[in-house]
Amino acid sequence: MIKVKVNKVNAEAQIPVYMSTGAAGCDVQACTEITLIIKPGERAAIPTGLSVEIPEGYEIQVRPRSGLAFKKGLTVVNSPGTIDSDYRGEIKILVINLGLETLEIKHQDRIAQLVLQKVDQIHWEEVVTLKETVRGTGGFGSTGVSTPT
Repeated sequence: MIKVKVNKVNAEAQIPVYMSTGAAGCDVQACTEITLIIKPGERAAIPTGLSVEIPEGYEIQVRPRSGLAFKKGLTVVNSPGTIDSDYRGEIKILVINLGLETLEIKHQDRIAQLVLQKVDQIHWEEVVTLKETVRGTGGFGSTGVSTPT
């Protein structure tokens, strides 16, 4: 278990909670004084009232809550979103309403889930050529194409 320091930048904020013993993500709640209205196709940045101190070498991924995504069409715009270890501002959840109905987000509604992930930074090594593979430069569906016999 990794400790992540959390600061309530709004006294009304709630610390994220795991909703079951096997949950990979902990639910984070909206911290807003007004009900937020998100029309179909609209995006919003929902405040959580929290800032965090993530250990170096880790990130927190922001992911949609599956129930909200399936039932209401509310999802995270840049899914998964990343909160970097050196960010100290308030966490805001960037959402989009892909549903057909206008959604209301109220104070303390569970809006997303947060997952702590280990990350390594890349050391880029410039080369002239890369090792060849069977796939080669095929992309965007190239591995699903069947070849006639």
